[in-house]
Amino acid sequence: MPEHFQRVDETDDAIFYAPPRIVRHIDDEACEALARYYEATLAPGADLLDLMSSCVSHLPVDVAYRSVTGLGMNQVELDANARLDTRIVHDLNNDPVLPFPDRAFDACLIAVSVQYLTRPIEVFAEIARVLRPGGLVAVSFSNRCFPTKAVAIWHMLDNDRHAQLVSLYIRDAGRFAPARTIDLSPAPGETDPLYVVEARRLES
Repeated sequence: MPEHFQRVDETDDAIFYAPPRIVRHIDDEACEALARYYEATLAPGADLLDLMSSCVSHLPVDVAYRSVTGLGMNQVELDANARLDTRIVHDLNNDPVLPFPDRAFDACLIAVSVQYLTRPIEVFAEIARVLRPGGLVAVSFSNRCFPTKAVAIWHMLDNDRHAQLVSLYIRDAGRFAPARTIDLSPAPGETDPLYVVEARRLES
């Protein structure tokens, strides 16, 4: 329902994201856990799309990829991200159409930012379009957010139901195999929790 995707702050997102935030949005232990997941999951030499990107992509430092494309809201943050080969400023809530050709990427990563999407089904349908068959979408999240910009339904749910919600986005977008959730939390109760919902793009 539309009210599920309303935010406390409905002003233009470009205004909110105009000041650069050169920070990590999860603690060091969670960052390391996400990097280990990427190292175990992403093939060296792959073409990666870092969607809703910022100053850090959490990719392992010693793995080479053929390309890493970052799409985010702030040019300064993207310019500070040394892992990116291509940097594009684009507001997915304003325009969910991704500016890439079909089947351009082997994996799409969304790190700790899915809670800000107001048109998630459209965005995930676009992710399916730009992924190659068998390509991976990996959506990580924790318990942190900018509360005024997270959608209402995110605030209503706990972490288990956040995973169910992201899985629903993926299912309703179509062209993905069933999603699965992985708990990457480094030390429950001591560090930031971290979860990944992942799915593979179907062959057809």
